[in-house]
Amino acid sequence: MSIKDNLVNIKTSLPDHVTLVAVSKTKPVSDLMEAYNAGQRIFGENKIQEMIEKHEEMPKDIKWHMIGHVQRNKVKYMAEFVSLIHGVDNFKLLKEINKQAKKHDRIIDCLLQIKIASEDSKFGMSIKEASSIIQSEDFSELENIKVSGVMGMATFTDNRIQIEKEFKLLKSTFKTLKSLQTANCKLQIISMGMSGDYPMAIECGSTMIRVGSSIFGNRIYTN
Repeated sequence: MSIKDNLVNIKTSLPDHVTLVAVSKTKPVSDLMEAYNAGQRIFGENKIQEMIEKHEEMPKDIKWHMIGHVQRNKVKYMAEFVSLIHGVDNFKLLKEINKQAKKHDRIIDCLLQIKIASEDSKFGMSIKEASSIIQSEDFSELENIKVSGVMGMATFTDNRIQIEKEFKLLKSTFKTLKSLQTANCKLQIISMGMSGDYPMAIECGSTMIRVGSSIFGNRIYTN
């Protein structure tokens, strides 16, 4: 099926409260434009350089989401246009995003990445760490960021029971952190679920899914 057909099939199956992020990493602009022409306006990239190049080439009404691990020294390159940064896993990164956003007179939306997977390779903070950050005085001074939700990546496994357990952990974390809301922390988004497990993620409370291969086909890696 075409990219357009894939998109239509997924979107018609989604509840109204769920946002679809089309994960376009490694895909050529021609593929992204096919999705754009089919009505998709939110694209997710995991490499800043690739996102910058696509942003320069494509229509300016697109919302670009940074879904990969973010290095602090790269934030400045996307601060002018990025719409949402998913993988914020420490306070120093929040501070850097705030600093770069201020230079462009912007408030950048961020998601706190919570470690829900059992794999050591997955990034993320604990509930305790996230709670401490939100309640700290240093956090309250960050006026150019807004923490608008949480993000998590489940363990890469065929064990559906384990994945469901991890999704439910993120939902309960969201509820806990939501009670701590501050001027720059208004939790609305639970970003979890990808091509292979997004229906379960939605059942467990996801409001934002990150879907790539089910839209664009398998990824292309050049190295």
